[in-house]
Amino acid sequence: MICIAHILANKIMHFLYSLVNAFLIAMLDMELPQINQAHKLLTALLLFLLASLGLSFPLEDPQGNRQWHMTSDVKEVAGKSYDYIIVGGGTCGCPLAATLSEKFSVLLIERGGSPYGNPLVIDKRYYGFPLIKTDKYMSVAQSFTSQDGVENVRGRVLGGSSAINGGFYSRASEEFVCKAGWDKKLVKEAYEWVEPKVVFPPFFLSPWQSVAEFSLLEAGVLPYNGFSLEHIKGTKISGSAFDEFGKRHTSADLLNAGNPKNLTVLLNATVKSIIFHHNSYRNETRATGITFIQSNGTLDETHEAYIKKVQNSSSRGDVILAAGALGSPQLLLLSGIGPKEQLRRFNISLVRDMKEVGQGMQDNPCIAVLVDSKPKNRLPDPPQIAGITDDFKIIVEASIIPLSFNSSRVNVAAKIAMPTSKGVLELNNTDPRLNPSVRFNYLSSENDMEECVKMTKLLDRIARSKSIAFFLGESRQEKLTSTDVDLRNFCKKNVRTIYHYHGGCTVGSVVDEHYKVYGIKGLRILDGSTFSESPGTNPMATLMMLGRYQGLKILRERKAVSDLNVEKHTK
Repeated sequence: MICIAHILANKIMHFLYSLVNAFLIAMLDMELPQINQAHKLLTALLLFLLASLGLSFPLEDPQGNRQWHMTSDVKEVAGKSYDYIIVGGGTCGCPLAATLSEKFSVLLIERGGSPYGNPLVIDKRYYGFPLIKTDKYMSVAQSFTSQDGVENVRGRVLGGSSAINGGFYSRASEEFVCKAGWDKKLVKEAYEWVEPKVVFPPFFLSPWQSVAEFSLLEAGVLPYNGFSLEHIKGTKISGSAFDEFGKRHTSADLLNAGNPKNLTVLLNATVKSIIFHHNSYRNETRATGITFIQSNGTLDETHEAYIKKVQNSSSRGDVILAAGALGSPQLLLLSGIGPKEQLRRFNISLVRDMKEVGQGMQDNPCIAVLVDSKPKNRLPDPPQIAGITDDFKIIVEASIIPLSFNSSRVNVAAKIAMPTSKGVLELNNTDPRLNPSVRFNYLSSENDMEECVKMTKLLDRIARSKSIAFFLGESRQEKLTSTDVDLRNFCKKNVRTIYHYHGGCTVGSVVDEHYKVYGIKGLRILDGSTFSESPGTNPMATLMMLGRYQGLKILRERKAVSDLNVEKHTK
Protein backbone atom coordinates (compact mmCIF):
# COMPACT_ATOMS: atom_id res chain seq x y z
CA MET A 1 0.00 0.00 0.00
CA ILE A 2 2.81 2.39 0.91
CA CYS A 3 4.65 1.60 -2.33
CA ILE A 4 1.58 2.16 -4.53
CA ALA A 5 0.71 5.46 -2.88
CA HIS A 6 4.29 6.65 -3.04
CA ILE A 7 4.76 5.81 -6.73
CA LEU A 8 1.42 7.44 -7.57
CA ALA A 9 2.38 10.54 -5.60
CA ASN A 10 5.67 10.78 -7.47
CA LYS A 11 3.94 10.55 -10.83
CA ILE A 12 1.32 13.15 -9.94
CA MET A 13 3.84 15.55 -8.40
CA HIS A 14 5.97 15.34 -11.54
CA PHE A 15 2.93 16.07 -13.70
CA LEU A 16 1.80 19.01 -11.58
CA TYR A 17 5.25 20.62 -11.48
CA SER A 18 5.62 20.15 -15.22
CA LEU A 19 2.25 21.79 -15.72
CA VAL A 20 3.32 24.97 -13.92
CA ASN A 21 6.83 25.09 -15.37
CA ALA A 22 6.04 27.67 -18.03
CA PHE A 23 4.05 29.74 -15.55
CA LEU A 24 6.97 29.88 -13.11
CA ILE A 25 9.35 31.12 -15.80
CA ALA A 26 6.84 33.79 -16.80
CA MET A 27 6.70 34.92 -13.18
CA LEU A 28 10.32 36.06 -13.38
CA ASP A 29 9.15 39.14 -15.24
CA MET A 30 6.72 40.09 -12.44
CA GLU A 31 7.40 42.50 -9.62
CA LEU A 32 8.50 40.83 -6.40
CA PRO A 33 5.21 41.19 -4.44
CA GLN A 34 3.36 39.73 -7.42
CA ILE A 35 5.81 36.82 -7.57
CA ASN A 36 5.32 36.09 -3.88
CA GLN A 37 1.54 36.16 -4.14
CA ALA A 38 1.50 34.01 -7.27
CA HIS A 39 3.73 31.42 -5.69
CA LYS A 40 1.50 31.22 -2.61
CA LEU A 41 -1.51 30.62 -4.84
CA LEU A 42 0.42 28.02 -6.80
CA THR A 43 1.46 26.15 -3.66
CA ALA A 44 -2.09 26.27 -2.31
CA LEU A 45 -3.35 24.82 -5.60
CA LEU A 46 -0.86 21.94 -5.45
CA LEU A 47 -1.77 21.14 -1.85
CA PHE A 48 -5.49 21.27 -2.66
CA LEU A 49 -5.08 18.89 -5.59
CA LEU A 50 -3.01 16.45 -3.53
CA ALA A 51 -5.49 16.58 -0.66
CA SER A 52 -8.38 16.02 -3.06
CA LEU A 53 -6.62 12.93 -4.43
CA GLY A 54 -6.14 11.60 -0.92
CA LEU A 55 -2.41 11.17 -1.32
CA SER A 56 -1.35 10.79 2.26
CA PHE A 57 1.03 7.95 2.97
CA PRO A 58 -0.20 5.27 5.38
CA LEU A 59 3.10 5.52 7.22
CA GLU A 60 4.00 3.23 10.08
CA ASP A 61 6.95 3.39 12.41
CA PRO A 62 9.72 1.29 10.78
CA GLN A 63 10.93 0.39 14.27
CA GLY A 64 7.44 -0.91 15.08
CA ASN A 65 7.61 -3.18 12.02
CA ARG A 66 11.05 -4.51 12.86
CA GLN A 67 11.33 -8.28 12.94
CA TRP A 68 15.09 -8.61 12.42
CA HIS A 69 17.27 -9.10 15.47
CA MET A 70 19.01 -6.00 16.82
CA THR A 71 21.25 -6.07 19.88
CA SER A 72 24.03 -4.15 21.63
CA ASP A 73 25.19 -7.24 23.53
CA VAL A 74 28.50 -8.26 21.93
CA LYS A 75 28.32 -11.67 23.64
CA GLU A 76 25.27 -12.59 21.56
CA VAL A 77 27.44 -12.42 18.43
CA ALA A 78 30.90 -13.36 19.72
CA GLY A 79 32.17 -16.67 18.39
CA LYS A 80 29.37 -17.13 15.85
CA SER A 81 29.66 -17.60 12.09
CA TYR A 82 27.73 -15.93 9.28
CA ASP A 83 27.68 -16.15 5.49
CA TYR A 84 28.43 -12.42 5.27
CA ILE A 85 29.77 -9.90 7.75
CA ILE A 86 29.14 -6.25 6.83
CA VAL A 87 31.17 -3.67 8.73
CA GLY A 88 29.18 -0.43 8.90
CA GLY A 89 25.40 -0.06 9.06
CA GLY A 90 25.40 3.14 7.05
CA THR A 91 23.90 4.49 3.84
CA CYS A 92 25.24 1.62 1.71
CA GLY A 93 25.61 -1.11 4.35
CA CYS A 94 21.93 -1.34 5.29
CA PRO A 95 20.49 -1.99 1.78
CA LEU A 96 23.38 -4.39 1.14
CA ALA A 97 22.57 -6.34 4.33
CA ALA A 98 18.85 -6.44 3.50
CA THR A 99 19.56 -7.78 0.01
CA LEU A 100 22.08 -10.47 1.01
CA SER A 101 19.78 -11.64 3.82
CA GLU A 102 17.27 -12.78 1.21
CA LYS A 103 19.41 -15.91 0.73
CA PHE A 104 22.18 -15.88 3.34
CA SER A 105 22.86 -15.21 7.02
CA VAL A 106 24.21 -11.69 7.57
CA LEU A 107 25.84 -9.95 10.50
CA LEU A 108 25.66 -6.15 10.17
CA ILE A 109 27.91 -4.51 12.73
CA GLU A 110 27.52 -0.80 13.49
CA ARG A 111 29.74 1.26 15.79
CA GLY A 112 26.88 3.59 16.73
CA GLY A 113 23.42 3.13 18.19
CA SER A 114 19.87 3.04 16.89
CA PRO A 115 18.30 6.08 15.18
CA TYR A 116 14.81 5.11 16.29
CA GLY A 117 13.33 7.12 19.11
CA ASN A 118 16.03 9.79 18.79
CA PRO A 119 14.35 13.12 17.92
CA LEU A 120 17.68 14.68 16.89
CA VAL A 121 17.77 12.13 14.06
CA ILE A 122 14.12 11.59 13.20
CA ASP A 123 12.47 15.00 13.65
CA LYS A 124 12.97 17.52 10.83
CA ARG A 125 12.71 20.35 13.36
CA TYR A 126 16.08 19.23 14.73
CA TYR A 127 17.85 19.03 11.37
CA GLY A 128 21.51 19.96 11.87
CA PHE A 129 21.52 19.55 15.65
CA PRO A 130 23.54 16.28 15.64
CA LEU A 131 26.37 18.20 13.95
CA ILE A 132 26.68 20.59 16.88
CA LYS A 133 26.13 18.01 19.63
CA THR A 134 29.04 15.57 19.40
CA ASP A 135 31.20 13.61 21.84
CA LYS A 136 34.21 11.30 21.62
CA TYR A 137 32.60 7.86 21.43
CA MET A 138 28.79 7.73 21.40
CA SER A 139 27.18 10.75 19.66
CA VAL A 140 25.34 10.05 16.37
CA ALA A 141 27.81 12.33 14.55
CA GLN A 142 31.56 12.16 15.11
CA SER A 143 33.38 15.40 14.46
CA PHE A 144 36.84 15.66 12.95
CA THR A 145 39.04 18.41 11.56
CA SER A 146 41.07 17.71 8.45
CA GLN A 147 44.73 18.70 8.21
CA ASP A 148 43.47 21.56 6.01
CA GLY A 149 41.85 23.03 9.14
CA VAL A 150 38.28 22.43 7.89
CA GLU A 151 35.78 21.06 10.43
CA ASN A 152 33.78 18.04 9.31
CA VAL A 153 31.64 15.16 10.62
CA ARG A 154 30.97 11.47 9.94
CA GLY A 155 27.90 9.41 10.81
CA ARG A 156 28.01 7.13 13.85
CA VAL A 157 24.55 5.59 14.02
CA LEU A 158 22.57 2.86 12.25
CA GLY A 159 21.70 4.55 8.96
CA GLY A 160 25.05 6.36 8.87
CA SER A 161 25.16 9.77 7.25
CA SER A 162 21.61 9.30 5.92
CA ALA A 163 20.58 9.81 9.57
CA ILE A 164 22.28 13.19 9.98
CA ASN A 165 22.35 14.81 6.52
CA GLY A 166 19.90 17.16 4.79
CA GLY A 167 17.92 14.24 3.37
CA PHE A 168 18.20 15.53 -0.21
CA TYR A 169 17.69 12.60 -2.60
CA SER A 170 18.94 12.85 -6.17
CA ARG A 171 20.14 10.08 -8.49
CA ALA A 172 23.54 9.91 -10.20
CA SER A 173 23.83 11.16 -13.77
CA GLU A 174 23.76 8.74 -16.70
CA GLU A 175 27.38 9.71 -17.38
CA PHE A 176 28.40 8.62 -13.87
CA VAL A 177 26.62 5.27 -14.29
CA CYS A 178 28.31 4.67 -17.65
CA LYS A 179 31.73 5.65 -16.29
CA ALA A 180 31.28 3.24 -13.37
CA GLY A 181 30.50 0.42 -15.80
CA TRP A 182 27.23 -0.42 -14.06
CA ASP A 183 24.30 -2.27 -15.66
CA LYS A 184 21.82 0.55 -16.43
CA LYS A 185 18.77 -1.69 -16.13
CA LEU A 186 19.84 -3.08 -12.77
CA VAL A 187 20.75 0.41 -11.54
CA LYS A 188 17.21 1.56 -12.35
CA GLU A 189 15.73 -1.46 -10.59
CA ALA A 190 17.90 -0.79 -7.52
CA TYR A 191 16.87 2.89 -7.32
CA GLU A 192 13.23 1.86 -7.67
CA TRP A 193 13.64 -0.67 -4.85
CA VAL A 194 14.99 2.05 -2.55
CA GLU A 195 12.68 4.94 -3.36
CA PRO A 196 9.22 3.73 -2.29
CA LYS A 197 10.66 2.89 1.13
CA VAL A 198 12.57 6.03 2.12
CA VAL A 199 12.04 8.82 -0.45
CA PHE A 200 9.19 11.33 -0.49
CA PRO A 201 8.05 13.99 -2.95
CA PRO A 202 7.68 17.49 -1.48
CA PHE A 203 4.08 18.08 -0.49
CA PHE A 204 4.95 21.73 -0.13
CA LEU A 205 8.02 23.93 -0.12
CA SER A 206 8.94 25.86 3.01
CA PRO A 207 8.95 29.66 2.63
CA TRP A 208 12.77 29.74 2.48
CA GLN A 209 12.94 26.93 -0.10
CA SER A 210 10.39 28.78 -2.25
CA VAL A 211 12.57 31.88 -2.08
CA ALA A 212 15.67 29.83 -2.88
CA GLU A 213 13.89 28.45 -5.93
CA PHE A 214 13.13 31.92 -7.25
CA SER A 215 16.55 33.32 -6.41
CA LEU A 216 18.19 30.56 -8.47
CA LEU A 217 15.94 31.30 -11.42
CA GLU A 218 16.54 35.02 -10.99
CA ALA A 219 20.31 34.33 -11.11
CA GLY A 220 19.89 32.47 -14.39
CA VAL A 221 20.14 28.83 -13.22
CA LEU A 222 17.89 27.49 -15.97
CA PRO A 223 15.87 25.66 -17.16
CA TYR A 224 13.28 25.15 -14.44
CA ASN A 225 12.71 21.40 -14.15
CA GLY A 226 10.06 21.18 -11.46
CA PHE A 227 10.15 17.95 -9.46
CA SER A 228 12.73 15.40 -10.58
CA LEU A 229 14.90 12.72 -8.99
CA GLU A 230 17.32 12.89 -11.93
CA HIS A 231 20.60 14.79 -11.99
CA ILE A 232 19.74 17.38 -14.63
CA LYS A 233 20.97 20.86 -15.50
CA GLY A 234 18.96 23.78 -14.15
CA THR A 235 16.82 24.40 -11.06
CA LYS A 236 14.83 21.51 -9.64
CA ILE A 237 12.90 20.25 -6.66
CA SER A 238 14.01 16.77 -5.59
CA GLY A 239 12.96 13.95 -3.31
CA SER A 240 13.59 13.98 0.41
CA ALA A 241 14.21 11.48 3.20
CA PHE A 242 11.74 13.54 5.25
CA ASP A 243 8.09 12.60 4.82
CA GLU A 244 5.15 15.02 4.85
CA PHE A 245 5.02 14.84 8.66
CA GLY A 246 8.65 15.96 8.98
CA LYS A 247 9.88 12.49 9.92
CA ARG A 248 13.24 11.29 8.59
CA HIS A 249 13.59 7.88 6.94
CA THR A 250 17.15 6.58 6.95
CA SER A 251 18.79 3.68 5.15
CA ALA A 252 18.13 1.68 8.34
CA ASP A 253 14.47 1.50 7.24
CA LEU A 254 15.62 -0.58 4.26
CA LEU A 255 16.51 -3.41 6.63
CA ASN A 256 12.79 -4.12 6.92
CA ALA A 257 12.90 -5.41 3.34
CA GLY A 258 15.36 -8.15 4.29
CA ASN A 259 14.73 -11.66 5.58
CA PRO A 260 14.50 -11.22 9.37
CA LYS A 261 15.45 -14.86 9.99
CA ASN A 262 18.82 -14.28 8.34
CA LEU A 263 19.64 -10.80 9.66
CA THR A 264 21.46 -9.86 12.86
CA VAL A 265 22.34 -6.23 13.62
CA LEU A 266 24.93 -5.57 16.31
CA LEU A 267 25.01 -1.96 17.54
CA ASN A 268 27.57 -0.02 19.58
CA ALA A 269 30.37 -2.35 18.46
CA THR A 270 33.52 -1.19 16.67
CA VAL A 271 35.55 -3.49 14.45
CA LYS A 272 39.20 -3.46 15.50
CA SER A 273 40.65 -5.52 12.65
CA ILE A 274 39.94 -8.11 9.97
CA ILE A 275 41.01 -11.71 10.59
CA PHE A 276 43.01 -13.31 7.76
CA HIS A 277 44.09 -16.84 6.96
CA HIS A 278 47.07 -17.42 4.67
CA ASN A 279 47.13 -20.64 2.67
CA SER A 280 50.80 -21.17 1.81
CA TYR A 281 49.99 -24.12 -0.47
CA ARG A 282 47.75 -21.95 -2.67
CA ASN A 283 49.70 -18.78 -1.84
CA GLU A 284 46.49 -16.90 -1.09
CA THR A 285 45.24 -14.80 1.79
CA ARG A 286 41.54 -14.86 2.74
CA ALA A 287 39.47 -12.73 5.11
CA THR A 288 37.81 -15.16 7.53
CA GLY A 289 36.25 -12.89 10.15
CA ILE A 290 36.55 -9.79 12.32
CA THR A 291 37.79 -8.77 15.74
CA PHE A 292 35.59 -6.20 17.50
CA ILE A 293 35.10 -4.34 20.77
CA GLN A 294 32.27 -2.60 22.59
CA SER A 295 32.33 0.99 21.32
CA ASN A 296 32.45 2.44 24.84
CA GLY A 297 34.60 -0.38 26.23
CA THR A 298 38.32 -1.03 26.31
CA LEU A 299 40.62 -1.96 23.42
CA ASP A 300 41.80 -5.07 25.25
CA GLU A 301 38.40 -6.74 25.62
CA THR A 302 38.00 -8.14 22.11
CA HIS A 303 35.53 -10.53 20.49
CA GLU A 304 35.46 -12.36 17.18
CA ALA A 305 32.92 -13.36 14.53
CA TYR A 306 33.60 -15.54 11.51
CA ILE A 307 32.63 -16.26 7.92
CA LYS A 308 30.94 -19.65 7.57
CA LYS A 309 32.80 -22.43 5.85
CA VAL A 310 30.50 -23.97 3.25
CA GLN A 311 30.77 -27.75 2.99
CA ASN A 312 31.25 -29.31 -0.46
CA SER A 313 31.35 -25.92 -2.20
CA SER A 314 34.00 -23.60 -3.55
CA SER A 315 31.65 -20.69 -2.84
CA ARG A 316 31.71 -18.82 0.46
CA GLY A 317 30.79 -15.38 1.70
CA ASP A 318 32.81 -12.25 2.37
CA VAL A 319 33.73 -9.67 4.92
CA ILE A 320 32.43 -6.47 3.35
CA LEU A 321 33.60 -3.07 4.55
CA ALA A 322 30.92 -0.38 4.36
CA ALA A 323 32.44 1.85 7.03
CA GLY A 324 32.61 5.02 4.92
CA ALA A 325 35.31 7.09 3.26
CA LEU A 326 37.26 7.43 6.51
CA GLY A 327 36.36 4.13 8.19
CA SER A 328 37.10 1.66 5.39
CA PRO A 329 40.66 2.78 4.52
CA GLN A 330 41.35 3.17 8.24
CA LEU A 331 40.26 -0.42 8.91
CA LEU A 332 42.34 -1.78 6.03
CA LEU A 333 45.40 -0.05 7.49
CA LEU A 334 44.67 -1.29 11.02
CA SER A 335 44.35 -4.81 9.58
CA GLY A 336 47.72 -4.71 7.83
CA ILE A 337 46.73 -3.72 4.29
CA GLY A 338 48.39 -0.50 3.15
CA PRO A 339 51.78 1.16 2.68
CA LYS A 340 54.29 -0.98 4.58
CA GLU A 341 56.28 2.01 5.87
CA GLN A 342 53.20 3.48 7.49
CA LEU A 343 52.18 0.16 9.06
CA ARG A 344 55.69 -0.36 10.43
CA ARG A 345 55.46 2.96 12.32
CA PHE A 346 52.51 1.56 14.27
CA ASN A 347 53.89 -1.98 14.68
CA ILE A 348 51.07 -3.43 12.55
CA SER A 349 51.86 -6.79 10.97
CA LEU A 350 51.93 -6.53 7.19
CA VAL A 351 49.30 -8.57 5.33
CA ARG A 352 49.66 -6.87 1.96
CA ASP A 353 51.75 -3.90 0.90
CA MET A 354 49.29 -1.65 -0.92
CA LYS A 355 50.41 1.97 -1.25
CA GLU A 356 47.08 3.05 -2.80
CA VAL A 357 45.12 2.63 0.45
CA GLY A 358 44.21 6.09 1.75
CA GLN A 359 45.18 7.80 -1.50
CA GLY A 360 42.83 9.85 -3.71
CA MET A 361 40.91 11.42 -0.82
CA GLN A 362 38.62 14.18 -2.06
CA ASP A 363 36.08 16.53 -0.58
CA ASN A 364 33.94 18.83 -2.68
CA PRO A 365 35.04 22.39 -1.88
CA CYS A 366 32.08 24.41 -0.68
CA ILE A 367 31.45 28.11 -0.20
CA ALA A 368 28.48 29.12 1.94
CA VAL A 369 27.08 32.64 2.03
CA LEU A 370 25.01 33.77 5.01
CA VAL A 371 22.27 35.92 3.55
CA ASP A 372 20.73 37.15 6.79
CA SER A 373 22.40 39.94 8.76
CA LYS A 374 22.42 38.20 12.14
CA PRO A 375 21.41 34.92 13.83
CA LYS A 376 17.75 34.46 14.70
CA ASN A 377 15.67 31.71 16.26
CA ARG A 378 14.37 30.32 12.96
CA LEU A 379 13.36 26.70 12.57
CA PRO A 380 16.07 24.64 10.78
CA ASP A 381 15.21 23.95 7.15
CA PRO A 382 16.96 21.24 5.07
CA PRO A 383 17.39 21.71 1.30
CA GLN A 384 14.59 20.80 -1.12
CA ILE A 385 15.87 22.81 -4.12
CA ALA A 386 19.05 22.38 -6.14
CA GLY A 387 20.61 24.48 -8.86
CA ILE A 388 22.90 22.55 -11.22
CA THR A 389 24.89 24.71 -13.61
CA ASP A 390 28.19 25.34 -15.44
CA ASP A 391 28.06 22.01 -17.29
CA PHE A 392 27.22 20.16 -14.02
CA LYS A 393 30.38 21.51 -12.36
CA ILE A 394 28.60 23.72 -9.79
CA ILE A 395 25.72 22.66 -7.53
CA VAL A 396 23.82 25.12 -5.32
CA GLU A 397 21.54 24.38 -2.36
CA ALA A 398 19.98 26.51 0.36
CA SER A 399 19.08 25.78 3.96
CA ILE A 400 18.59 27.22 7.42
CA ILE A 401 21.23 25.72 9.71
CA PRO A 402 21.32 25.81 13.52
CA LEU A 403 24.25 27.44 15.27
CA SER A 404 22.95 26.45 18.71
CA PHE A 405 19.68 25.24 20.22
CA ASN A 406 18.15 28.72 19.97
CA SER A 407 19.76 30.41 16.96
CA SER A 408 20.20 29.69 13.27
CA ARG A 409 21.40 31.29 10.05
CA VAL A 410 19.95 31.41 6.54
CA ASN A 411 22.51 30.31 3.97
CA VAL A 412 23.06 29.55 0.31
CA ALA A 413 25.87 27.09 -0.37
CA ALA A 414 27.53 25.81 -3.53
CA LYS A 415 30.02 23.03 -4.16
CA ILE A 416 32.48 22.19 -6.91
CA ALA A 417 30.99 18.93 -8.20
CA MET A 418 34.11 17.48 -9.81
CA PRO A 419 37.24 18.72 -8.01
CA THR A 420 40.66 17.64 -9.23
CA SER A 421 42.54 18.31 -5.98
CA LYS A 422 43.34 15.13 -4.08
CA GLY A 423 44.63 14.32 -0.63
CA VAL A 424 45.54 11.39 1.60
CA LEU A 425 44.36 9.51 4.68
CA GLU A 426 46.83 8.04 7.18
CA LEU A 427 46.74 6.52 10.63
CA ASN A 428 47.63 8.69 13.61
CA ASN A 429 46.71 6.07 16.23
CA THR A 430 45.61 2.41 16.45
CA ASP A 431 42.25 2.99 18.15
CA PRO A 432 39.52 2.29 15.53
CA ARG A 433 37.09 4.53 17.43
CA LEU A 434 39.24 7.62 16.87
CA ASN A 435 39.60 9.51 13.60
CA PRO A 436 42.49 8.90 11.24
CA SER A 437 44.44 11.84 9.85
CA VAL A 438 43.10 13.17 6.54
CA ARG A 439 44.09 16.01 4.26
CA PHE A 440 41.89 16.91 1.28
CA ASN A 441 44.09 19.67 -0.20
CA TYR A 442 41.11 21.90 -0.96
CA LEU A 443 41.59 24.18 -4.01
CA SER A 444 45.20 23.09 -4.51
CA SER A 445 44.66 22.66 -8.24
CA GLU A 446 44.27 25.72 -10.47
CA ASN A 447 41.15 24.18 -12.01
CA ASP A 448 39.44 24.03 -8.61
CA MET A 449 40.42 27.60 -7.78
CA GLU A 450 39.01 28.88 -11.07
CA GLU A 451 35.77 26.98 -10.43
CA CYS A 452 35.59 28.45 -6.93
CA VAL A 453 35.90 31.99 -8.30
CA LYS A 454 33.13 31.26 -10.79
CA MET A 455 31.02 29.65 -8.06
CA THR A 456 31.46 32.58 -5.69
CA LYS A 457 30.32 35.04 -8.39
CA LEU A 458 27.17 32.94 -8.83
CA LEU A 459 26.55 32.86 -5.09
CA ASP A 460 26.94 36.64 -5.01
CA ARG A 461 24.21 37.04 -7.65
CA ILE A 462 21.92 34.67 -5.76
CA ALA A 463 22.52 36.31 -2.37
CA ARG A 464 21.82 39.76 -3.84
CA SER A 465 18.62 38.66 -5.61
CA LYS A 466 15.39 40.59 -5.16
CA SER A 467 13.70 37.38 -3.98
CA ILE A 468 16.01 37.00 -0.96
CA ALA A 469 15.92 40.70 -0.10
CA PHE A 470 12.12 40.58 -0.09
CA PHE A 471 12.05 37.41 2.04
CA LEU A 472 14.39 38.85 4.67
CA GLY A 473 12.84 42.29 4.61
CA GLU A 474 16.32 43.75 4.27
CA SER A 475 18.12 45.77 1.64
CA ARG A 476 20.09 43.83 -0.96
CA GLN A 477 23.55 42.72 0.15
CA GLU A 478 26.70 44.43 -0.94
CA LYS A 479 28.88 42.56 -3.44
CA LEU A 480 31.17 40.03 -1.74
CA THR A 481 34.30 41.24 -3.53
CA SER A 482 35.19 43.19 -6.63
CA THR A 483 38.16 41.47 -8.32
CA ASP A 484 39.16 37.92 -9.18
CA VAL A 485 42.22 38.28 -6.94
CA ASP A 486 39.96 39.17 -4.03
CA LEU A 487 37.69 36.23 -4.89
CA ARG A 488 40.62 33.80 -4.88
CA ASN A 489 41.58 35.02 -1.42
CA PHE A 490 37.94 34.79 -0.35
CA CYS A 491 37.84 31.15 -1.54
CA LYS A 492 41.04 30.24 0.31
CA LYS A 493 39.79 31.82 3.52
CA ASN A 494 36.19 30.54 3.42
CA VAL A 495 36.36 27.07 1.83
CA ARG A 496 34.46 24.51 3.87
CA THR A 497 32.92 21.08 3.46
CA ILE A 498 29.50 20.05 2.22
CA TYR A 499 30.11 16.57 3.77
CA HIS A 500 30.42 14.66 0.47
CA TYR A 501 34.01 13.47 0.94
CA HIS A 502 35.04 10.24 -0.76
CA GLY A 503 38.00 8.14 -1.93
CA GLY A 504 40.72 6.20 -0.15
CA CYS A 505 39.78 2.77 -1.57
CA THR A 506 38.90 3.70 -5.14
CA VAL A 507 37.88 1.27 -7.85
CA GLY A 508 40.90 0.37 -9.98
CA SER A 509 43.43 1.09 -7.25
CA VAL A 510 42.33 -0.77 -4.10
CA VAL A 511 39.29 -2.72 -5.34
CA ASP A 512 38.36 -4.17 -8.74
CA GLU A 513 35.11 -3.58 -10.67
CA HIS A 514 33.39 -6.15 -8.41
CA TYR A 515 34.55 -4.19 -5.33
CA LYS A 516 36.89 -7.03 -4.30
CA VAL A 517 40.14 -5.95 -2.63
CA TYR A 518 43.09 -6.76 -4.87
CA GLY A 519 45.16 -9.72 -3.70
CA ILE A 520 42.80 -10.74 -0.86
CA LYS A 521 40.10 -13.40 -1.08
CA GLY A 522 36.76 -12.88 0.64
CA LEU A 523 37.12 -9.12 1.21
CA ARG A 524 35.11 -6.39 -0.50
CA ILE A 525 34.50 -2.68 0.05
CA LEU A 526 31.21 -0.96 -0.74
CA ASP A 527 30.84 2.69 0.24
CA GLY A 528 31.94 6.21 -0.71
CA SER A 529 35.61 5.29 -0.25
CA THR A 530 35.42 3.51 -3.64
CA PHE A 531 34.25 6.66 -5.49
CA SER A 532 36.67 8.85 -7.43
CA GLU A 533 33.98 11.55 -7.65
CA SER A 534 30.77 12.31 -5.76
CA PRO A 535 27.72 11.21 -7.77
CA GLY A 536 24.68 13.39 -8.45
CA THR A 537 23.71 16.35 -6.34
CA ASN A 538 24.89 14.35 -3.35
CA PRO A 539 25.92 10.71 -2.88
CA MET A 540 23.14 9.41 -0.59
CA ALA A 541 20.81 8.13 -3.32
CA THR A 542 23.61 6.40 -5.21
CA LEU A 543 25.06 4.77 -2.10
CA MET A 544 21.65 3.35 -1.20
CA MET A 545 21.26 2.14 -4.77
CA LEU A 546 24.78 0.66 -4.78
CA GLY A 547 24.05 -1.43 -1.68
CA ARG A 548 21.03 -2.99 -3.38
CA TYR A 549 22.71 -3.20 -6.79
CA GLN A 550 25.87 -4.93 -5.62
CA GLY A 551 23.90 -7.16 -3.25
CA LEU A 552 21.94 -8.46 -6.23
CA LYS A 553 25.18 -8.95 -8.18
CA ILE A 554 26.66 -10.98 -5.32
CA LEU A 555 23.52 -13.14 -5.07
CA ARG A 556 23.72 -13.83 -8.81
CA GLU A 557 27.43 -14.62 -8.52
CA ARG A 558 26.80 -17.10 -5.69
CA LYS A 559 23.96 -18.75 -7.62
CA ALA A 560 26.15 -19.16 -10.70
CA VAL A 561 28.87 -20.86 -8.62
CA SER A 562 26.29 -23.05 -6.88
CA ASP A 563 24.76 -24.11 -10.21
CA LEU A 564 28.23 -24.96 -11.49
CA ASN A 565 28.96 -27.09 -8.43
CA VAL A 566 25.67 -28.95 -8.87
CA GLU A 567 26.51 -29.55 -12.52
CA LYS A 568 29.93 -30.95 -11.61
CA HIS A 569 28.51 -33.33 -9.00
CA THR A 570 25.81 -34.65 -11.33
CA LYS A 571 28.29 -35.61 -14.06
